Amino acid sequence: MADRETLGLDALVDVLKAAGEPTRLRLLALLSAGDLTVTDLTEILGQSQPRISRHLKLLAEVALTDRYQEGAWAYFRLRQEGRRVALIRELLASAAADDAILARDAIRLATLKRTRAEKAQAYFSRNAAEWDKLRRLHIAEGDVEAALKAMVGDEPVDSLLDLGTGTGRILQLFEGIYRRGIGVDASRDMLAVARSNLDRAGITKASIRHGDIFNLPLDGQSFDLVTIHQVLHYLEEPEAAIAEAARMLVPGGRLVIIDFAPHGLEHLRDDHAHARLGFSHQTMSEWLQKADLSLEKTTDLAPEGGQEGKLTVTIWLARDQRAAETVADLPRQRLHAGGV
Repeated sequence: MADRETLGLDALVDVLKAAGEPTRLRLLALLSAGDLTVTDLTEILGQSQPRISRHLKLLAEVALTDRYQEGAWAYFRLRQEGRRVALIRELLASAAADDAILARDAIRLATLKRTRAEKAQAYFSRNAAEWDKLRRLHIAEGDVEAALKAMVGDEPVDSLLDLGTGTGRILQLFEGIYRRGIGVDASRDMLAVARSNLDRAGITKASIRHGDIFNLPLDGQSFDLVTIHQVLHYLEEPEAAIAEAARMLVPGGRLVIIDFAPHGLEHLRDDHAHARLGFSHQTMSEWLQKADLSLEKTTDLAPEGGQEGKLTVTIWLARDQRAAETVADLPRQRLHAGGV
């Protein structure tokens, strides 16, 4: 596992020097709780932006933090893996619970997250009526989620990638089986909703990124499980999105797609911007095969009694075909929630 990695003397001293300064230790404590911008951090710590940026640069130089761009904003967070980060987490765990400075930072962070949640909820409320209309067109979401969990199973995975993450629901649904998770969405408003939901659920091992589903800002062959939940029907080129998702999979990794079966509800094109009216088993099988994925399971969730005007939800589970040749050579911990 990555956390069992040992550090040489120089590396150990570098990490301790980086953490051994009050502002930087406070930054590490805040970044261990989720994604924050420089503006967020200046608001919480009451220090200037140049000063905060300088400290963040020093933390990045010793590989303690991650930085990623989201439009004009840059987000920072404590890295999720590695012995250096494990050491930092041990130091943070040793901090007194009643330390006045850290407690004040935590209160200010909670206030900031509450404000973020209120803004996200306002957006969600403005659009809730439209989403409710869509949900009424198919079986209960709880039934879809139950079928999805049954298909994926409860065996731990190292990494989960949710494409078109929306509210971040998939990251919450599978929180118990992945070690690290990333949700990607093109809508910054939805990213705010997802971040708020993860904050509320206390999930810090998942992060949210802004990105293009056709050109993901991530390294290929990095995820054991990739999900695409009710996204493909909005896309003009769903096949290209599947190919990009397949590129993200480790050898033997799995892709799960949840979307509609073929239907004739033409009004969804104009009313809800649907580019495709569902997908047949044959079409999906062909696309998966072109992406070098082997279709393993399919489940159709039809409305009770075949109610007219209701949609059938289909779940497809496919696996990277390199599994037969290479999975046996991978370290077991890479496949089962261990290190990288």
